[in-house]
Amino acid sequence: MTAPDGISARHSARPGFLHHHASPLAVALLGGLMLAALLGWLGGWPTPVAAARNADAVLTVKAPATIRTGMFFEAAITVTPRRRFADLRIGLAPSLWRDVTQNTMIPAAAEEAFAGALFTFAYGPRTAGDPLEVKLDLQINPSLVGRTAGDIVVLDGETPVLRLPLALRVLP
Repeated sequence: MTAPDGISARHSARPGFLHHHASPLAVALLGGLMLAALLGWLGGWPTPVAAARNADAVLTVKAPATIRTGMFFEAAITVTPRRRFADLRIGLAPSLWRDVTQNTMIPAAAEEAFAGALFTFAYGPRTAGDPLEVKLDLQINPSLVGRTAGDIVVLDGETPVLRLPLALRVLP
């Protein structure tokens, strides 16, 4: 029996060992990606909590340390006053909000402003031991890749009381 035109005996020969199995390069690449994900280099670990405290207040921020561009995420800011605040405000550095879209902030601030190089959110008088928890729903804009960092500041009126630096690593 003769083979059709263009088909030779080598086309029907048994493949060699490397042609019969997956490429070692493909297995190494897939294994490397799986290892990177398992070690947390691609994000996905539980959300860390950063905290700062002094005699006037305790500030905790729960926000992811690593996230992918375009993703939605949640952050929680809790301020627990240790003394009476005449006008408790939370200040956010513009550098922290660069290429980040804020979808919601619950509870909403009584007043929002830009003052002293900070976005400020006023929540009014607060007594010692009465915590304020603010939930933010945010999205990383697709143009942000790399790192964004800035301070979260607790203020009493215009006076800074406590400062917490925060950084967010953004993967493509």
